[in-house]
Formats: sequence, C-alpha cells, structure tokens
Amino acid sequence: MKSTQSGLIKFLMGTVVSALLAYAIGLYGNLPWWCFAATNFIIAIVIVQTPWKSFLSGALGVGLLWLILALIIDQQNQHLLSSKVANILPLKGSSAALIALTTFVGFLLGGLSSLAGSYVRKTS
Repeated sequence: MKSTQSGLIKFLMGTVVSALLAYAIGLYGNLPWWCFAATNFIIAIVIVQTPWKSFLSGALGVGLLWLILALIIDQQNQHLLSSKVANILPLKGSSAALIALTTFVGFLLGGLSSLAGSYVRKTS
C-alpha cells in the first residue's frame, strides 16, 4: 500500500513540477520555446519512476499546460488568430482542431523528453 501511495505522489509531483517549470521557462523570454524539454529531461532523472510513468507524467504536465494556455489565449482574442492559422494549415479553419493539435504536440514533446531522461537514469 505504501509503495502505491509513494508512486502516486511521485507521479503527481513529476506532473506538477513539469508543468510549473515549463511555464516558468516560457515566461523567461530569452530562451527558445523548446527549453522545457531540458527541464523535463532533468525532472525524469531526479524523480525515479518507471519509463512509462515518467513519459505520462511529463506528457500530462506539458500537454495540459499548453491546452490551458492555448484556450486562454484563444478566448482573449475571440478565436481570430487561431482560426486564421487553422486556415493556413489543413484544418479547415477550425480553432478547436488547432488547439487539439497544439495540445498533442506539447503532450508528445513533454513525454518524449521525460522518457529520454528516464532511460538515461536507468543506464547510469
């Protein structure tokens, strides 16, 4: 029972720290947009989890963060920018599809960087 609680706490901590550091890195304007991958990589090395849990933790942290930020930004400009970008891409002007695509990219990048960190920790 105790190991299950410990695993859940590590998973939640990894998810929350991943989201917070990705947000903090995004606030600092002098860094490239992909720098959150380095923080997820380091988090996965520090917080010991199985590779699958590490992937899911990083993916949920960044994916949910990007979803929330995209929804807030989209709401603030009444869907104007997202619908114009969705017209450029093959999304038929759907701002919801663009937000879903943005969330998927964040989910995938966050998860893969955490997975890489988990595998580096396993080999050391």
